[in-house]
Amino acid sequence: MTEYLLVLFIGVISGVVSGVIGTGASIMLLPALALCFGPKQAVPIMAVAAIIGNISRVILWRKDIHWKAFLAYSVTGVPAAALGAHTLWSLKATWIDIALGTFFLLMIPYRHWAKSRNFTLSLWQLLITGAFVGYLRGIVLSTGPLTIPIFSAYGLLKGPLLSTEAAASFVIYLSKTITFKAIGGLPLTVVLKGLLIGISLAAGMSIGKFITLKISMTTFQRLLDVLMLLSGFSLIAGGLN
Repeated sequence: MTEYLLVLFIGVISGVVSGVIGTGASIMLLPALALCFGPKQAVPIMAVAAIIGNISRVILWRKDIHWKAFLAYSVTGVPAAALGAHTLWSLKATWIDIALGTFFLLMIPYRHWAKSRNFTLSLWQLLITGAFVGYLRGIVLSTGPLTIPIFSAYGLLKGPLLSTEAAASFVIYLSKTITFKAIGGLPLTVVLKGLLIGISLAAGMSIGKFITLKISMTTFQRLLDVLMLLSGFSLIAGGLN
């Protein structure tokens, strides 16, 4: 019971963070899920929870969705995520922890490098990017630190940025969850855990909307870096033990 209360508490807090900066829920929750339920269960549980959380974000920001960008990213991202999920399920549990942790750590310098180059993306480039990041999301679960800069590079900011990223994440997580179901990685117990945690995420995101966009971009960057740093090291440490 204690482990459930801990995960639900972290779910609410991570939902608030995700509601404010557009990402961070998976980064905060995944180490706790891996600790409580093991890495093999943690990934599909988080996939189910992420569906609920992103539905909440889509509802909260539904009027701001940029549908053209959403479709361009998702049309390649959805099948790529299914392929990535198949790849993930063939890996050893300890490798998953180490891969996830390493990915989070590598995203810290990458985001700052991309920001310093001030790159922009066209619609067709968004289409190509969707395939690449969709596959990564199939494997590593959370690519929020990468997708937020991608949609902002297309020109989306504030409400349109948060809503479009949430809508794209929803369909990609749905694709990944369906794949887990098809390969036997989504028993009823995992679904129920994911739904419960997803509700805590949605609650946090509702709170986060009231403080969204009130923090500075400098605070945003620092908060995201701290989240990825702590989660990355904790996942790698768990995989090595």
